Amino acid sequence: QVQFVESGGGLVQPGGSLKLSCAASGSSFRFYVMGWYRQAPGKQRELVATITSGGASTNYAVSVKGRFTISRDNTKNTVYLQMNSLKPEDTAVYYCNQHALGRGAWSWGQGTQVTVPS
Repeated sequence: QVQFVESGGGLVQPGGSLKLSCAASGSSFRFYVMGWYRQAPGKQRELVATITSGGASTNYAVSVKGRFTISRDNTKNTVYLQMNSLKPEDTAVYYCNQHALGRGAWSWGQGTQVTVPS
């Protein structure tokens, strides 16, 4: 079982920035495609961004493309999400997970809350 600990969320004004971090347990992190997901109140969890195991390729949801950047440091078992130009619709709990078969592969961590007031 792999565990994830997300951090870095908070309250930020529209147009502001935050950088989220997610630390993973275990020794196989460097082999995983990783994803950041988010879940807004009353909505299903959605995929925000993915990054390949070596970090060479990334993909983004249309809603965040050009504003968010996913990156990783395999020496630290950590994946990051730099979020710029934040909007109220980005308000959600953000989670990371290994992205496999179109979804998170492991149990979800506690997530980190991002709030952008309108």
